[in-house]
Amino acid sequence: MKKQFLMFTAAAMLAAALAGCGQPTQKSSAQMGYIGVDAAKNMAMVAAQVDTTNTTFTTATLGQKDGIAYYEVDFTANGTDYRYAIDAMTGAVIESNSAASQTVGTNDTIATAAANGTTAAGAANGTTSAGAANGSATTGQTGAIDEARAKQIALNHAGVSESDTTFVMAKQDYENGVLVYEIEFYVAATGSEYDYEIDAATGEIRGFDYDAENYTPRQQNTASASGETLSEADVRSIALAKVPGATANDIRMYLDRDDGRLCYEGKIIYQGMEYDFEIDAYSGAIQEWEAESVFD
Repeated sequence: MKKQFLMFTAAAMLAAALAGCGQPTQKSSAQMGYIGVDAAKNMAMVAAQVDTTNTTFTTATLGQKDGIAYYEVDFTANGTDYRYAIDAMTGAVIESNSAASQTVGTNDTIATAAANGTTAAGAANGTTSAGAANGSATTGQTGAIDEARAKQIALNHAGVSESDTTFVMAKQDYENGVLVYEIEFYVAATGSEYDYEIDAATGEIRGFDYDAENYTPRQQNTASASGETLSEADVRSIALAKVPGATANDIRMYLDRDDGRLCYEGKIIYQGMEYDFEIDAYSGAIQEWEAESVFD
């Protein structure tokens, strides 16, 4: 009788274990509201204006950074590599990058690349090199926008005219495999330096930095003239005004002292972008402002 009881108990435990294995993995309450991998893929293809015919996906995974859940979707279509970050809740495109595919199709391309002194990937992208003999760098890199257009995008964003600026640098470079323009210019009237990184294919501003290196606080109001500082609420409003849509829930700031003068330092994280700033506590002038994607 005891033997039969043990056999019955073992059978019951095995059945319960098998039943448990058949249960699907429970999603968290947050994930229940996510759009799903398939929807994220579709969102990325719609944004890239491609269809499934010639699309090959290499990555489609759920990730999280700075409290933001997103799907990383990588794929190749029509000779172009795409990378998208899709908001897991809304399906909105948080970030996108694209570049000509680095795949080399034929031995002839490789041979031509060697003859020209370039890498095979460079030859596939249509780049050439002046050769090692004169020590010059690879040239001929192209994008959807030219240097003049990249400069204008930066000037428009900074709200300054070209006649008031001195360009320190304007060149192409690769950032995480993406061809970009690095634009740097100086405005003598305000003693301000601006640095921009602009996507050479789309004209999108990937990041920018504003630095009032020779900034001298202006004594324009009673508070400033008397040595009184602005309220934290006033400074918060100044910072949030630079990021339309952001609210007090998106900003963190604190009072600090820099070179003997009080200033507010902080950051705003909103829609996949992180903005770091320094604001003069007396006049409210923005001394430093930097923006970059939270996914970089």
